[in-house]
Amino acid sequence: MSTTVTFVTPSAPAPPGQPDISYAPDYGKWQARAARRLKEGNLPTTLPEGFPGKLTGELVWEGQSVADTYDWTYVLNAEQLDEIDRAVEHFKGLGLPLGYLTPETFPLPNLHGELRRLSQELHNGHGFFVIRGLRVDEHTREENVIIYAGISAHIAPQRGRQDHKYNGQKADVVLSHIKDLTWSQNNGEIGSPAYTTDKQVFHTDSGDIVSLFALETSAAGGASKLASTWRVYNEIAATRPDLIHTLSQPWDMEVFEKADKQYIERPLLFHFPATESTPERVALQYGRRYFVGFGALPRSPNIPPITEAQAEALDTIHFLGEKYCVNTDFQKGDIQYINNLAIFHARDGFTDTPEKRRHLLRLWLRDPENAWPTPEVLNYRWAQLYEGVTPEGQVFPLEPFIRSAGNKGR
Repeated sequence: MSTTVTFVTPSAPAPPGQPDISYAPDYGKWQARAARRLKEGNLPTTLPEGFPGKLTGELVWEGQSVADTYDWTYVLNAEQLDEIDRAVEHFKGLGLPLGYLTPETFPLPNLHGELRRLSQELHNGHGFFVIRGLRVDEHTREENVIIYAGISAHIAPQRGRQDHKYNGQKADVVLSHIKDLTWSQNNGEIGSPAYTTDKQVFHTDSGDIVSLFALETSAAGGASKLASTWRVYNEIAATRPDLIHTLSQPWDMEVFEKADKQYIERPLLFHFPATESTPERVALQYGRRYFVGFGALPRSPNIPPITEAQAEALDTIHFLGEKYCVNTDFQKGDIQYINNLAIFHARDGFTDTPEKRRHLLRLWLRDPENAWPTPEVLNYRWAQLYEGVTPEGQVFPLEPFIRSAGNKGR
């Protein structure tokens, strides 16, 4: 019998007028909604102006076959691991706060060129890779954070702000923890699946690059799944062009942190025409819980409900993500990097034991040298992430906490 968890957290109550949809995708409801809407007719049969009929290139891949042509795992050898250990000692000897971790203060003279090549792979290749082999158990928590941020600085030197406060004080929190905290005294405040054993459905994070470092894996389950936005786009464009219209039009997206207005209007799908130096691209930025709620953070009744078309679009991108995804076989000591504009991701539910508790660290990163253009309507969000983050102001919590955006008690 499988011990893998799927969904444990009860469904968040739906606001008045909301379609029959929850955080946990329901294949039968998706199929029924699609059939009903197709029968009703009057759906666009051509793509929005300017959007491509089909995208091509290395970013178009399928989980079943991508391993045939692409080895996404970069395994560190003994000499490279020794170089990393020397960099840790070098940085510690400087006596600087962790916010000063840079390629200069965490020197990797031999590995640097490979890490810059991997940044190119993120932005202009397949959009993801895994660095494997870090010796987690040989280092303290702080040393593992130094290693993680230090290596990442060579791939994408800008660290994004993941929270604006820590321990009740204003702070630029650049490191977060992904761990089941439902056993804690604050479990009634959890409004994000990141802090549960639940399955995390397909979504994107914020920023250009999302990175995860596995300090420990679960006893069972917890597979990390990645899907090519471009492959999913091609499928929808060929079969349901009306949903490309839906995804590229404004949605009312909830803001879970304190704000003057508790939602913003923006599309989920963005098109970038080709330029002299860049190919034609599309980018996806969305999270299902911002439209249907999760746990202690249900969708607010003060926000307009989503439409039937939007409900179908959310399920379509999720189930096509399931169809075309790859399991990266995330292991202890792995660091996974993904292009957050071109790849969307999910996590299987999992089971922990007292001896083996899944624990990931996360960074939101940007490499100004290779970065894609930011969609204009997301400039405000990128500013929240990357502007004004100073070395002395960065906070790297060494223990798990619930971010404001996933915290009912925010």
